[in-house]
Amino acid sequence: MPVPWFLLSLALGPSPMVLSLERIVGSQNAARCSPGLSCHLRGGDMLCMPGSIVSALEPVLVPTRLQTELVLRCHQETDCDLCVRVAVHLAVHGHWEEPGDKEQFGKAADPELEEHKNASLQAHVVLSFQAYPTSRCVLLEVQVLAALLQPGQPVGSVVFDCFEAALGAEVRIWSYTQPRYQKELSLTQQLPDCSGLEVRDSIQSCSALPWLNVSTDGEDVHLVLDVSEEQHFGISLYWNQGSKTPRWHRNLTGPQTITLNHTDLVPCLCIQVWPLEPDSVRTSICPFKNDTRASRNLWRAVWLQLLPPRGWRLNAPCSLPAEATLCWQAPSGGPCQPLVPPLYRENVTVNKDLEFPLLKGHPNLCVQVSSWETLQLQECLWSDSLGPLKDDILLVETRGPQDNRSLCALEPSGCTPLLSRASTRAARLGAQLLQDLKSGKCLKLWDDDLGALWACPMDKYIHQRWALVWLACLLFAAVLFLLLLLLKKDHVKAAVRGRAALLLYSADDAGFERLVGALASALCQLSLRVVVDLWSRREVSAQGPLAWFHAQRLQTLQEGGMVVLLFSPGAVALCREWLQDGASPPGEHGPHDAFAASLSCVLPDFLQGRALGRYVGAYFDSLLRPDAVPALFRAGPVLALPSQLPEFLRALQGPDGPGPWRLADMAEQVSQALQPALDSCLRPPETEETGLVMGPE
Repeated sequence: MPVPWFLLSLALGPSPMVLSLERIVGSQNAARCSPGLSCHLRGGDMLCMPGSIVSALEPVLVPTRLQTELVLRCHQETDCDLCVRVAVHLAVHGHWEEPGDKEQFGKAADPELEEHKNASLQAHVVLSFQAYPTSRCVLLEVQVLAALLQPGQPVGSVVFDCFEAALGAEVRIWSYTQPRYQKELSLTQQLPDCSGLEVRDSIQSCSALPWLNVSTDGEDVHLVLDVSEEQHFGISLYWNQGSKTPRWHRNLTGPQTITLNHTDLVPCLCIQVWPLEPDSVRTSICPFKNDTRASRNLWRAVWLQLLPPRGWRLNAPCSLPAEATLCWQAPSGGPCQPLVPPLYRENVTVNKDLEFPLLKGHPNLCVQVSSWETLQLQECLWSDSLGPLKDDILLVETRGPQDNRSLCALEPSGCTPLLSRASTRAARLGAQLLQDLKSGKCLKLWDDDLGALWACPMDKYIHQRWALVWLACLLFAAVLFLLLLLLKKDHVKAAVRGRAALLLYSADDAGFERLVGALASALCQLSLRVVVDLWSRREVSAQGPLAWFHAQRLQTLQEGGMVVLLFSPGAVALCREWLQDGASPPGEHGPHDAFAASLSCVLPDFLQGRALGRYVGAYFDSLLRPDAVPALFRAGPVLALPSQLPEFLRALQGPDGPGPWRLADMAEQVSQALQPALDSCLRPPETEETGLVMGPE
């Protein structure tokens, strides 16, 4: 695609691919040919009628290749039109019959054959040109001495000047002979617009275009349109993919500067400008194709979609190089293990419905999308519909010649053969797993001539191994439940009846954790079932922050609850770090930091417009400014505490919550519970143990 004529501050100076065209003076068409050929252009256009293919009884000239070149046909210095020069390359088709037995026995050669070789070959070559709304056909007469030719060898070319065409038009060119001895040659070409040519001072329609500069200023991109104050023009932004529907359009007047945020940039974002005049020329530029920020934004906007029963789709604003494969994710964590069969690593076309070669779905089956050997995206598509990850083990059956079969279990250390002496869980339970497979207790996920995949549940074996431990835990839980029931009977009933609220926060320091604990305790008094990692340290440590958050988020949303994002200086810093550089390494945050772990799951909901009604944001107005919350999270309500407690409680209680008077009483109750912890956060620290100065940012 031609590089535009716009001055791109994002690029390394003016583009070297902008074309400077040869000028032809006058309106007369002409033909010329290479040495050894003689040619003549028949006057006037002719009727295009290719006719049927006929057999050549003797050698003939036929076109073998078409070649085009853009030139300017000028009537005056500043009054030119774009013109297509066409070169037709010719070769000899067929041959003369050579004398056989006569020459072998010393007889004279056929005088008729000698006469043919001393004659000339003549061809009538037709050039047909179509470019909406025009269509033309011209006839070229070409002649060459037959003695100089060899069958099948090129003999030269004939050049026609030229077919006029509109800027940006799609042209089609055909060439054949009369009579026609072979299938006609064809060529389709997309002509450049004003942006790809040095024609502003030569073609009048280009001189009226608005001229555009693209520059950067920090995180913003400025589109500066240099036009006169009275000129009216249109501008639109679109993704150069599919229907190219404008995402933004304005009709403007005079010089303008349009500012784009860097988060809006993607490689296929293009700009189209045109004067608001009848039949005006439009020209386009796509300046962000090689912009690194645009490439990062593109992968953040990519998301996977499950299309029941077995379809899936990779959605993205732009085309991108991507490969996909299936993998098996164990609930204990660790890397997702690729499954070469059934989905081999293959190139994926974005925004196109694809199909998994599977018999059944499973929560532990995930899709990995990579680009240039780098993993960019992983999502377990079935986890939302089939529940969280299961503690199942995957059996891989391999089939060889003569009905040879082998079974192994996919584990973090590799594929362990069943009934082996390895010290792994699958090896110890090999006999039981084989019995489960034979009795039909395993779910077949895939099956073909190469083998099969089976998902076998491991719950009963875990129960058998830890029976005593589970019994003790159940007894302890029962005693604890009875105590809580006796001490806080009304509170437990209200919590069971209440709506679920999952609190996510960044553990900035001990004071802020006490403030979060005070908020969670106050909400528990208001018929809300509150979930916060502060009260679930053991579960978070056992499952990992990401798995714990995923399970709690899924349960909360299924129950119709809300996920609360508590923004603090630390949380804002984590969000900005993720938005600018992608997900940070897990090791950079604490082992219980569910907020850092949850960003990879929360942000796609905001990017894809699924946050409203599922998430509510909040911050403590004495600890954080309102404008510090990243703009992405303002898609849903972001409320200040305690000043906006009634609105906050209304969002948590839902449409069936209490009335305004009751909400005011509840807000006052929560505010009183928060005040001591909030005052403690605002009190200047006596030591440097916190590592964070609290207060307005």
